[in-house]
Amino acid sequence: MRLRDLPSVDELSRGVDDPLAVNAARAVIARAREEIRAGADPGDLRGRLREELERVRRPALRSVLNATGVLVHTNLGRAPLAEGALARVRDAAGYSNLELDLTTGSRGSRHDHLAPLLRRLTGAEAALVVNNNAAAVLLALAALAHGREVVVSRGELIEIGDGFRIPEVLAQSGARLVEVGTTNRTRAADYEAAIGPETALLLRVHPSNFRVVGYAERPRVDELAAVARRHELPLVDDLGSGALVDVEGEPTPAAALAAGADLVCCSGDKLLGGPQAGIVAGRADLVERLRRHPLQRALRPDKLTLAALEGTLALALERPGEIPVLRMLREPGEAVRARAKRLATAVGGTVEETVGRVGGGALPLAELPSFACAVEEELAAALRAHEPPVVAVVRDGRTLLDCRTLTDAEADEVAAAVAAVRSRR
Repeated sequence: MRLRDLPSVDELSRGVDDPLAVNAARAVIARAREEIRAGADPGDLRGRLREELERVRRPALRSVLNATGVLVHTNLGRAPLAEGALARVRDAAGYSNLELDLTTGSRGSRHDHLAPLLRRLTGAEAALVVNNNAAAVLLALAALAHGREVVVSRGELIEIGDGFRIPEVLAQSGARLVEVGTTNRTRAADYEAAIGPETALLLRVHPSNFRVVGYAERPRVDELAAVARRHELPLVDDLGSGALVDVEGEPTPAAALAAGADLVCCSGDKLLGGPQAGIVAGRADLVERLRRHPLQRALRPDKLTLAALEGTLALALERPGEIPVLRMLREPGEAVRARAKRLATAVGGTVEETVGRVGGGALPLAELPSFACAVEEELAAALRAHEPPVVAVVRDGRTLLDCRTLTDAEADEVAAAVAAVRSRR
């Protein structure tokens, strides 16, 4: 094809009943012009117009099948929501009583809906929900320590996801950082020695995806709580992962509060298995100060987040096994092996023993026995381009489809995807 043989935009889009047809035709012809100049044949322009229309109408945020073996995969949206949580989202998606007291007919507060559930799960006097855990920590520091000092161990000045660092979050709150101890060893006496007239609170930070092993020491919550009480200061414990039910190796808000913490902060979308959210729970007077702070309005969650979190919290109380992250975390290795074997049989692959990870900055040292179906390396990119996309791991010249993060139904979808991409090669 020569440049002069290219149709006009009007000719190419004529008869296509789509408001985006003209812009799509313009894009197709522009690419065809570049290909002709490069000596290539652009091929079927009408077919390419249909593909372009499909592309521009495809949602940017799409559901994917997670075959990586990482349960709380940050790049893949962290925790998948349980069906019970999704049902709550659908119910709240229209008009809702977000800020209406249905008994009195007067204005209510969005913060009142989840407080009873959180009090039952944590034993706290009061609770508040914001849009993520970094926001929870920022709000706590801004409300309780603006212009004053916050005492933190050097070993807890970590960097969390996307380059956010605890010292920077603290600085944005208007508080002043006072570092104590060393990278690997900090004692309760170090906090006590740093307390002065400008001290506003003691802050304890979960190490997230960072661990110091070997010659290391960190005071227990009850030890720091005793120091805080002697000086009539609040102890704020940033727990990070959001393990509201027992997960081996992770602290829970209930345990931290019972040990003497005055406020705890944690995530809703990691080990809790809910939507992106930050939870603050603890003393009623401190939670109320956060609630009344001007920054709270900028950090508050919307109705869909609250609905998803409510559904997740209800399951955590009654049926935690229905929360996908907890189900995957606790699933026996033999069940994962059986799924991988069934997938391998369906696609002509081989079963390989692998190691799953929790991800999301939680339990970085935990290794979950897992099994994957291994197929050709060159399928990885094609599987990502499939609908729905399948995200796998490429290792040692093979594409590994890890079955710890797939349900039985999803494994069937992956088998269909492998067959489809092979047929197009």
